Amino acid sequence: MANEVLVSIIIPVKNGDAWLKDTIPAILGQVFEGGVEVIVIDSGSTDETLNILKNYPVRLVQIDSTSFNHGATRNLGATLAEGKYVVMTVQDAKPASSDWLKTLLNGFVDETVAGVCGLQIVPHHKDKNPVDWFRPISSPEMRIVHFPDSERFRELSPDKQLSLCRWDNVNAAYRREILLDLPFRKTDFAEDAIWAKDALLAGHSLVYQPAAQVEHYHTEDYDYAFKRNFSVQYHFFKYFGQIPVVENQTVISMLRTIKLLFLERRLSLSEKIRWYRYNSAYQRAVRMSNRVFIDSIDKSNDELDAKYSEVCKIIPQAIKPL
Repeated sequence: MANEVLVSIIIPVKNGDAWLKDTIPAILGQVFEGGVEVIVIDSGSTDETLNILKNYPVRLVQIDSTSFNHGATRNLGATLAEGKYVVMTVQDAKPASSDWLKTLLNGFVDETVAGVCGLQIVPHHKDKNPVDWFRPISSPEMRIVHFPDSERFRELSPDKQLSLCRWDNVNAAYRREILLDLPFRKTDFAEDAIWAKDALLAGHSLVYQPAAQVEHYHTEDYDYAFKRNFSVQYHFFKYFGQIPVVENQTVISMLRTIKLLFLERRLSLSEKIRWYRYNSAYQRAVRMSNRVFIDSIDKSNDELDAKYSEVCKIIPQAIKPL
């Protein structure tokens, strides 16, 4: 049947009116042979999000804001989906081209592939950190990760395991039947990376397809960057055993920042100074967050959990653009 749903795109949203007028049309405008449905799960928007969504052929599901969970809410989307494939993205991630969906789904090269992960990129816009602008140095190449013997994966170092599980629900596709059988864990963060580890241990293949790109960016103040980094380190330590490196990389980081900013001809001097200050504050927040985390892991698990709750009790789903 021509209208049979092949792909279900799941988008958790909350107060996304600053982005949805760009995101939804870019998704609906994909050049793709096959039926596509868009399922939007709103968790208590109080802005114009719901009014904006009325203008598009999307399926709206509303949940209470207190019930939102990065793993459980996406599992809900998977149970509601009708497609053979389920694509996860977010309200402020815009496909970088009209063939994003096709390129992403082309990563399912055989039946062993449980999921395909695309790439986030930062466009060269002056309201986005120029240090993070997408500057590829080579053509993107697809990579397949598979461990027929799960013990080989378990024997890897925490850093190596994590490097193979840099999964990202901002831009990822799944076989729905596998996702229902192997759902995301109910967690506040890193549900995607944890799922990737579970999938590899279960014998599935994962594909990284950097040619499937979405534009995605957050401007983070010091407080948000501190909390977000602490949350990242907490979950990577809990599920992978990784401990952040506390070496002082200040000089190297700042030299790179200076080089990228002051050689960028598209920026005025005042813009370069502004973004230099922004990056200095961001890097300082990450360093301080790592130090606090390192101090915390020397304590009991209960004390570490309590510290995580204290530091990260308020992390918004998204940040409004400047």
